Amino acid sequence: MEKAKTLSQNRRHDVDMTEGSILRHLILFALPLLAGNLFQQMYNMVDTWVVGRYVSEAAFSAVGTVAPIINMLIGSFMGLASGAGVVISQYYGAHKEDRVSDAVHTAIALTAVLTVVFTAVGILMTPTMLRFMKTPDEVFPESYSYLTIYFAGMIGLMFYNMGAGILRAVGDSRRPFYFLVVCAVINTVLDLLFVIQFHMGVAGVAYATILAQAVSAILTMGTLMRAKSCVRVRLRKVRFHWDLLRKIIRVGIPAALQMAVTAFSNVFVQSYINQFGKSCMGGWTAYTKVDQLIFLPMQSLGLAATTFVGQNLGSGQPERARKGVRSSLAMAAATTVVISALVIAAAPTLVTFFIDKDKSPEVVEYGALFLRNLTPFYVVCCINQIYSAALRGAGDTRAPMVIMLGAFVVFRQIYLFIVSRFISNTILPLAMSYPAGWVVCSVLTLLYYRHVNLGHQSMAGGEGA
Repeated sequence: MEKAKTLSQNRRHDVDMTEGSILRHLILFALPLLAGNLFQQMYNMVDTWVVGRYVSEAAFSAVGTVAPIINMLIGSFMGLASGAGVVISQYYGAHKEDRVSDAVHTAIALTAVLTVVFTAVGILMTPTMLRFMKTPDEVFPESYSYLTIYFAGMIGLMFYNMGAGILRAVGDSRRPFYFLVVCAVINTVLDLLFVIQFHMGVAGVAYATILAQAVSAILTMGTLMRAKSCVRVRLRKVRFHWDLLRKIIRVGIPAALQMAVTAFSNVFVQSYINQFGKSCMGGWTAYTKVDQLIFLPMQSLGLAATTFVGQNLGSGQPERARKGVRSSLAMAAATTVVISALVIAAAPTLVTFFIDKDKSPEVVEYGALFLRNLTPFYVVCCINQIYSAALRGAGDTRAPMVIMLGAFVVFRQIYLFIVSRFISNTILPLAMSYPAGWVVCSVLTLLYYRHVNLGHQSMAGGEGA
C-alpha cells in the first residue's frame, strides 16, 4: 500500500488507465498521439513536397520510394521499443515502481547499443538494397545520397522513439506530441532554407530531417532526466538488467522481426513498381504519403489500446482490457470510413499537392489511380491494427508476428508472382497486392483474437511485489 501511495504522489503527467471512464482514457491518450503522428507525417510530407516542387521529379521519386529500406531498420528497432513499452506499462499498472525504473534504464542502454549497430548496417547496406529494388539509374544518386545521410544521423530518431515509448507506456502521450510539433517546425524551416535558399537538393532535405530529429531526442531525453516519477532516467543507472532485457527481447523480437521482414517484403513490391518508370514511382510516392495519413487514427488508437491493455492486465482487470479493445476498434473504423471517403473524392487534388500537374501529368494520373482503387479497403485494416496492438499490450507478440508475416510477406509475394506471370503484369493488379494482404491479415487476426484469453497474458501481474 505504501508503495502504491508513493507512486500516485509522483504521477504528474502519467495516467493510470486502470480506473475511470474507458472511452475518456482512450480518447485523451489517442488525441495527442494522433496529433503528434500527424505532425510527424506532415514534416515527412514537407520533405517530399519541397523536392517535388523545387528540385526535380527524379528527386521526388528518390525521396519517396526509399521508405521500405528505412523501415527495415527503423521498424526492427520500433519492435524492440514496443517490447520495452509493454514491460513498462504492465509493471506500471501493477504499481511496481522499482521494476519500472529498472526497465526504463535497460531500454535506454539497449537504445545506445543499437544506435551504433543500426547506423553502421544502414550505411553499408544502402547501395545493395537500392540495386535490389531495381532503382532506375536516373534516380539512384539521389536515393543513395538521401539514405546515407539519413542513416548517419539516425541516433536522434532512435532515442526519441524509445523515450516517447517510455512516456506513452505510463499514459503520457502529450509531451511526445509537443516535441513532435517542435520537430516539425524545425524540419520545415530547415527544408526551405537548405533547398530553396542554399540549393542543397535531396541532401538538404536529409540534413533537415536528422537535425530536427536530434532536437526531438534532446527534448525527450531531457524530460525523462527531469521526471519526478519512476520513469526518471539517471545516467549512472543506465545498464542492462538482464531479467528485464530478456522480457523486452521476448516481447520485442517478434514485433521487430515482423516490422523488419514486412518492410523487406515491401522492397519486393517497390521493385515491381519501379519497373514502370519514374512517373509511376512518383505516383506511388504520392499515394504512400496519403496512405500514411489514413493509417494514423487506427495506429494511434492501436497504441492507446496497447497501453490500456498493458496497464489493466497488470492490475488484474482482463474484462476492462477487452472493453477497451472493443471501444478502440469502433472508433478506428468510424474514423477511417470518413477519411477514406474524403480521400477518394479528392484523389487528384491530393496528388497535386506534391507535384505540379502541368509538369508531371502522368505522376498525378498514377497517384489518383492508386488512391481511388486502394483506399476503400483501409477500413479492413482496423481489425488487424487494433487487435494486434491489444495482443502486444498483453505481451503476446508472436501471434501478430506470424499472422502479419504470413499475410504481408508470404501471401503478398505469392500474389505478386502469380498475378505478374499468369494474370496481368500491369500496375493496378500488382498494386492490389496491398489490400489483398490486408484482408487476409485481418481475417486471421480476428480468428486468433477470438480464441485467446487476454487475462492469462500479463507478465507483471504474476510476480511478487
